[in-house]
Amino acid sequence: MMIRKIMALIVGLFLLVNTIGCEAFVRKFTRKSKNKPVEEMVLVPEEWKGLQMTKEQLYRQHLLFWQSWQDELITSLTEKSSLKKRKDCVEQALKNLDGMRSLLKETNQKQLDVYIKEMRSLQTDISSDIYANSNNANRREAEKLRRNILQRFSYNDVRRDLE
Repeated sequence: MMIRKIMALIVGLFLLVNTIGCEAFVRKFTRKSKNKPVEEMVLVPEEWKGLQMTKEQLYRQHLLFWQSWQDELITSLTEKSSLKKRKDCVEQALKNLDGMRSLLKETNQKQLDVYIKEMRSLQTDISSDIYANSNNANRREAEKLRRNILQRFSYNDVRRDLE
């Protein structure tokens, strides 16, 4: 009698598991179809012309980027960061100074050229200083350049002189 109850319980559990897990088991081990939907080809690509910014907005953007890279350069010279980091900061600052220069009138371009020349000199000094022995002198030079450029070429000072 006890064996009949146990057998009935086992058979009942087997049927329950068989009916519940059967579909999931079949779904798990059957192959999926490999029919992928076909994507439409782009026949006529459209060119994106980018953001149309005014010269004032471009100048402000270049000034902001230059200022942030110059600050990053000063920080990297203070903390004795890697040579690669210092070189990258100087290159990016110069790139944004050149962008600012291209938006100015010729008289202001010549004035900014003096600072760009000093920045290039700083770049060669930093590149040749492999062991970071001259970081303090380079930092002072970078701070002086930052101060002079901001004093002379802030947006409020040159907004009338943009081409």
